Amino acid sequence: MAKLGIGVVGIGEMGRRHAENLRRNVPEARLVAVADVSEERARQTAIDLEIDLFYNSLEAMLENKEIDAILIATPDKFHARAVIQAAAAGKDVLCEKPLALNLADAYAALDAVSKAGTRLQVGFMRRYDPGYAVAMKRIEAGEIGTPLIFKSVGRDKEQPPIAAYESGVNGMIFYTNTIHDFDLARWLMRDEISQVQAYTTSTIRPEVAKYGDVVASVVNLQYKHGAIGNIESYAQAVYGYDVRTEVVGSKGSILIGSLAGTPVVFLAARGGEHILADHFLSRFADAYLAEVRDFVQTILLDREPMVSGDDGLKALAVAVAAEESHKKSMPVAVKLGMAGAIS
Repeated sequence: MAKLGIGVVGIGEMGRRHAENLRRNVPEARLVAVADVSEERARQTAIDLEIDLFYNSLEAMLENKEIDAILIATPDKFHARAVIQAAAAGKDVLCEKPLALNLADAYAALDAVSKAGTRLQVGFMRRYDPGYAVAMKRIEAGEIGTPLIFKSVGRDKEQPPIAAYESGVNGMIFYTNTIHDFDLARWLMRDEISQVQAYTTSTIRPEVAKYGDVVASVVNLQYKHGAIGNIESYAQAVYGYDVRTEVVGSKGSILIGSLAGTPVVFLAARGGEHILADHFLSRFADAYLAEVRDFVQTILLDREPMVSGDDGLKALAVAVAAEESHKKSMPVAVKLGMAGAIS
């Protein structure tokens, strides 16, 4: 059986999970190498996963001829440049979200992929979650009629350390959190978002604002064909990792997710307790594995990715509009124009 040689760049908690899945749970893949700016972290990961090769840069890893594809899990700021470099080296790419932090960089990445004739998949793993996948099938089957209202909640449990904001290598909440919901809002509603209005707050942690970020946001959506929506994001919910979505249609409604993140209930004299999900890697464990399996199959079978670079671009355009709305305190149209550039 042919195996796809893969290198993973960026070995934080997300890259580590991807590397573990590829090494242990995807028989059609061969994890050839890992790379990270921290050579020690890359070395230790290689030891733990029992592979021979590790690098301290993407450039060095791209010289390896045994690598057919690159999985990019670096901080957000470096995604687009990594896509461009991988494409120039003739490698197919699975890039974690967001594709970029501005539209100019996203277009540059897509142009590089197009010129190289390689494939690009963007890491919107919620599409692979069993609940969301089933919901989409029922929506496509017309079971709720015409989708009319989209509602989504995304709450992380632990507040990010202030160093995460100081580093400047990740985007604000719309790019790190809400972009998953922006993708679902397009996908599940089967329509494009035409306008957004963002409401934000950092009152419980005002120091975040000086880094251009917020603690919580609510983004109202207007769709091209008349539907409406609402997305709430919260960076430090404390009680658990909580992701829920509802699509309301002309014939009914479908809800995905619940507060009970796992099918476990603890019973005691004081009553019952649901065990809540506490982290995105536990809540979406199955989705992350299904995502990399599908990517490997996509490349081996020479087919188009289920979640394309264009999907990454269009979700990014919504995030860019939401950030502009946050800054201007007014509704903003979603546009696919370009501003800024890779530096």
